[in-house]
Amino acid sequence: MALNIIWFVFFALALGIACVKAVFLGDTQVFSTLGKGIFEACKTTVTDVALPLAGVMIFFMGLLSIAEKAGIVRFLSKVLGPFFTRLFPEVPKDHPATGHMVMNFSANMLGLDNAATPFALKAMASLQELNPNKERASNAMIMFLVLHTSGLTLVPLSVIGYRMTMHSTQPAFIFIPCIIATVASTILSILLMMIVQRIRLDWVLILGLGGLMVFTGGLLLVVSNMSDTSKEVFSEVAGNLLLLVLIVTFLTCGLIKKVPLFDSFLEGAKEGWEVMVKILPYLVGMLVGVRVFRDCGALDYLEQGIGWVVAKCGLNTDFVPALPVALMRPFSGVASRGLMLNVMDHGNVDTFAGRLASIMQNSAETTFLIIAMYFGSVGIKKIRYAAWAGLVADLLGVVTAIFVAYIFFH
Repeated sequence: MALNIIWFVFFALALGIACVKAVFLGDTQVFSTLGKGIFEACKTTVTDVALPLAGVMIFFMGLLSIAEKAGIVRFLSKVLGPFFTRLFPEVPKDHPATGHMVMNFSANMLGLDNAATPFALKAMASLQELNPNKERASNAMIMFLVLHTSGLTLVPLSVIGYRMTMHSTQPAFIFIPCIIATVASTILSILLMMIVQRIRLDWVLILGLGGLMVFTGGLLLVVSNMSDTSKEVFSEVAGNLLLLVLIVTFLTCGLIKKVPLFDSFLEGAKEGWEVMVKILPYLVGMLVGVRVFRDCGALDYLEQGIGWVVAKCGLNTDFVPALPVALMRPFSGVASRGLMLNVMDHGNVDTFAGRLASIMQNSAETTFLIIAMYFGSVGIKKIRYAAWAGLVADLLGVVTAIFVAYIFFH
């Protein structure tokens, strides 16, 4: 129901704003802009989003098939089972869903966004097997979505790369702030969902969350002693190196377990294509809605309104120019990335707004796209409180990013 209302609001609000512009401002081109945007969004969703994602899906779902048959997924489930069974009490101990979720979170932590998506879809399919109501999102599904939305990324590879393309003199300067912001928002999101789902905090969860903070602190300590050049090299090499290590590990374990590697790969790859075909209608519908919401000017009005309120409260408004990234991030990763580049353009890449936009892009996720993709892949129609919970996780990431940016750069 919530997703139906949100989707309706995108189009209804666009039509309302367009009529006001045409009648009171004489802007008759707004209808043409919205019409062209609809057809362009239909096209780009398939050509720029779905097709590239399909290739990634096919490859990594094939690898995941090898990992399952080699026992890697089962091994991960056993190792991290105690922590995950507390966060996901609906998931039985040693269930494959735990291993799938672990691989998804691991890929996200390393900044491997595309590689993380197939693992996430596989995890959602495993959670759906345990779901007693196949059309209604379970608590475990919503917990998984919110943790994914919190955007835990310890190697902000793509953001640093974009800063380099914008000719930043210190592209890796946002490395440590990005890590602090994303870890803090993830921990806050976990605590929020524990309250909502009435999950009791015990020593296992305390050790798990404490371990995450210690690991992050150790990483920060190592990175803080690096030069800017070393940070850039570390960010560029670490993610891609670990990706190759992951692939070789899967294949090696498959050989040891005498798994028919290429046959197993083809089996999983076919499943990846089937999933891609299933989620394509959800992607088109959601991204077209996001496009008209942006093209009608609603996003700009929202930014201006927040800036006005902040100014009236007598607060510092230096963060307002970066707000478009935060406001668009829950709707579209491609659009928010474009807005981030727009903020950093014209020599602003190393300004406060340019650095904050980079941290914001790294500290939140595309909530509505994730809901459409992940829930759509398993036929979930009743998303319950997933939308607002995901948005709150995004908000926590944005607020944390602003707070950290003021500490480091202001």
